[in-house]
Amino acid sequence: MNYKNIFKILSIIGVTVSIIFLSDILVGIIYKEEYIKFLLYDGLFFLINLFIWFMLKKHELNLKIKDSILVVNLLWLLLGFAGAMPLLIYTDVSFASAFFEAISGFTTTGATVYTQIESLPHMILFHRSLMHWLGGLGVIVLGVGLLSMINPTGSLSLFKAESTGVQLEKLTPKIKDTALSLWLVYFVLTFFDMLLLKFFGMSWFDALNHAFSTISTGGFSTKNSSMGFYSQNYGIIWTTTIFMILAGINFLAHLKLYHKDISGYKAEEVRWYIAIFLALSFSLTFVHMDISGDSFLDASKHAFFTIASVMTTTGFATIDYGSWSHLAIAIIFVGLLMGGNAGSTAGGIKIIRHVIIFKTLASELKRIVHPNTIISVFVDGVKQKERILSSTFGFFMLFMITVAVVTVYIYARGYDAMSAISGAFALVGNVGPGFSLVGPADNFGFFSDFDKLFFSLAMIIGRLECYTVFVLLSSSFWRKF
Repeated sequence: MNYKNIFKILSIIGVTVSIIFLSDILVGIIYKEEYIKFLLYDGLFFLINLFIWFMLKKHELNLKIKDSILVVNLLWLLLGFAGAMPLLIYTDVSFASAFFEAISGFTTTGATVYTQIESLPHMILFHRSLMHWLGGLGVIVLGVGLLSMINPTGSLSLFKAESTGVQLEKLTPKIKDTALSLWLVYFVLTFFDMLLLKFFGMSWFDALNHAFSTISTGGFSTKNSSMGFYSQNYGIIWTTTIFMILAGINFLAHLKLYHKDISGYKAEEVRWYIAIFLALSFSLTFVHMDISGDSFLDASKHAFFTIASVMTTTGFATIDYGSWSHLAIAIIFVGLLMGGNAGSTAGGIKIIRHVIIFKTLASELKRIVHPNTIISVFVDGVKQKERILSSTFGFFMLFMITVAVVTVYIYARGYDAMSAISGAFALVGNVGPGFSLVGPADNFGFFSDFDKLFFSLAMIIGRLECYTVFVLLSSSFWRKF
């Protein structure tokens, strides 16, 4: 293992992030807020990373998969520290709370420790949303655009270590071009979401922040009541619902559309994603109509928004759905378990994995009846390799084990079962709010500092989809990869 590789990569990304953080300071200048301390901190962070890069600039990068995995894990610690410091400086929170908030931001979990969000300075509100937006498609993907100019092979291994989904598909000859094209699509979706939110009545500041949180499927809001502040505005609620669903679709499908190819939207995963979304949304609509007496229009507004929010792991809320009936909560919990598409900004288990798992189970049942028949699993007409099947089941087991550990931890700390179970799924699945004490009308601020650090690790494990973190526990990783 070459530690110079690791430090050089981290320093490049650190310099990049510090430059991007200047936009936070610009917001502070625009709103005439005290930004000097932020500027001093960002300048120091920039200089430290620049110094490390300068010391290693003659070192030729040769990034192997082992180095890549370590870089990705260490990167989230770096981002957690970098994002936490402005929160620590400008708000009355402990370092553990600030670190939790930063990790929640960059992992697009959206769980928060703040209660009076509207009292925060504009540059801190923007800082929270910016962390979402950077983490949404993956800071690593941004890094790939830089790293591939230095070492194309190394950047590809780094992209594989970070990217979500079952398989990585390259649409362009160079991985750098794919990464930059994805960022272009990401930017365009954010821009149009912001314009529509402004058109329907948000201020420019709120529209930009909510667009950042929506397209990244993050969930941080500039309002104490989240999107409930705009619950009477049908235009804003339905716009956000639509863009959450778009953000939960594989971004490679959007990129194909840019090349006038709609085949990405015909993929089996996308069809199941839309079908499950509609089925859960209509079911919740009718349940909500029954318990609230609302009209179909009002009930569907809340139901479709809520299912879109939990399925895409965005975590926005227009209403405290935790106070609905048990049947409504059960429907929402099913949505929470689904996740978005692989290759999207959404977290969770992902629809494609559910498809593969159920098809594999179906094939095993057929094999019991017809033991001599060769039965394969196909997705979109393509036979899935045994490695993909075992990897999918392995991920599912690691995900559920992680959720179980976090659940037991929260329950052992004295909290109720619903808070423990839903909180664990919300953290590991990068959803944000759960139910009961961690529901959409509450936050994670009441947990101890140690709890928040433990939860930060859970969010990172979920964001990196388990394998990238758990492989560090293997002794063979440290001997020879």
